[in-house]
Amino acid sequence: MYLLENISKNIYSLDKNSIQQAKDRLDTLIKPKGSLGKIEDICMQLAGIYGTAKFDTSKKAIIAFAGDHGVYEEGVAPDPQDITQLQFPNFTKGLCGVGALSKFVGADVIAVDVGVNCDHKLDGVRDYKIRKGTSNMAKGAAMTREEAIKCLEIGIEMAEECIEKGYKVIGIGEMGICNTTPSSAIISVIDGCDPAIVTGIGAGLKKERLKHKADTIRNAIELNKPNPDDGIDILSKVGGFEIGSMAGVILGCSANKTPVVLDGFISYAAALLAYKINPKSREYMIASHLSAEAGTQKALEMLDLSPVLNMDMRLGEGSGAALAFNIIEASNYAYQNMATFDEVEWV
Repeated sequence: MYLLENISKNIYSLDKNSIQQAKDRLDTLIKPKGSLGKIEDICMQLAGIYGTAKFDTSKKAIIAFAGDHGVYEEGVAPDPQDITQLQFPNFTKGLCGVGALSKFVGADVIAVDVGVNCDHKLDGVRDYKIRKGTSNMAKGAAMTREEAIKCLEIGIEMAEECIEKGYKVIGIGEMGICNTTPSSAIISVIDGCDPAIVTGIGAGLKKERLKHKADTIRNAIELNKPNPDDGIDILSKVGGFEIGSMAGVILGCSANKTPVVLDGFISYAAALLAYKINPKSREYMIASHLSAEAGTQKALEMLDLSPVLNMDMRLGEGSGAALAFNIIEASNYAYQNMATFDEVEWV
């Protein structure tokens, strides 16, 4: 708990002077003011995060976490639960979506098991297993408050380890069959909306099963009564180990003045938990893409974030975050290398 409290106390708003310096340069580049749109927004945000008008975004990593969920036994997902343990090692081998895209953009992938339902160590995966999956939130709390704090602190530790190794931009990813269920629950609790509004098909649930999924979430919320103003309580009652760990990365990056690139729907839930723990953490988030999953708009509205890309993606894993890395690097390159009006000889 000390690590979580210490990190949360050390998250500050972005450096306004650096933001203004970046804006001043952007406004003098040979283009109409504001004409590069989100490219300019990204550069100003990065300047504010790093506290300098010149910055390096070349060393990038995705930190991905995997965990299984007790609520799987309620029939809220169409796929076998062991896909989590079968797929997760592919993250670091470059064989799945986030693996291939990360390799393409020159980013490293760090895979961390925080709750996969297996006894053996997964190949190429860091073992921080809390236990073999959460409890069934339809029958009680998904985890204890102590476990919720533990997964948050694992995320903080992983973020700080990467930052110490020189990573300048960090994305988050995940793996966990049926984890759209706790994510929808988290978003429903924080927004105060009916779960049906923010519950989608996930990895391919048949539409006729959507009502059952939303009903399961509604019943879990009614049973556990998570406090919508307490991020740790929400996580412990209806969350997941991998979701909490992603929230921890966000908090760790924020306290260490490092941008954190969100992926899709599951990461939005994690971002909302981080926001509840410390609202200033939102200033360090970059939303990579507009997930096709239901509930996306609700989550992004609450976070007041505008995604960089709209690709109709709903894979998860960190694939959208990896894809956005190139946009971030392109933004920085243009910002650093375009000429200003004063530097160009006009004929």
